Amino acid sequence: MQIRQSIRALAQRCGLSLVDQTKMITAASELARNTLTYGGGGTVKAGTVSTHGRRGVAAVFEDSGPGIPDVEQAMTDGWTSGSGLGLGLSGARRLVDDFELSTVPGEGTVVTIIKWVR
Repeated sequence: MQIRQSIRALAQRCGLSLVDQTKMITAASELARNTLTYGGGGTVKAGTVSTHGRRGVAAVFEDSGPGIPDVEQAMTDGWTSGSGLGLGLSGARRLVDDFELSTVPGEGTVVTIIKWVR
């Protein structure tokens, strides 16, 4: 998956540790899979970010799929709307430093993640 290589390159350029690179790559891979599987495809935008002297890698996953009717349920470990392990959204949230999810049923979902250099 091209997103994995892109995130890896950004994470290395930004100076994330190997462990944090792996966490960001894993979270991005899960969210990209969700975008394809549940959102019917979409877009990913990724890049480096800096604010208040901090540097990091950010990625935004956006789809125009059915949205998530119950975000609280979808963020629960072990819950799955398909055949997955139910670790996609909640697992991705645990792997990154900043996680923001916005969804409108019938209109789609946007998930933004950031991993900051320590």
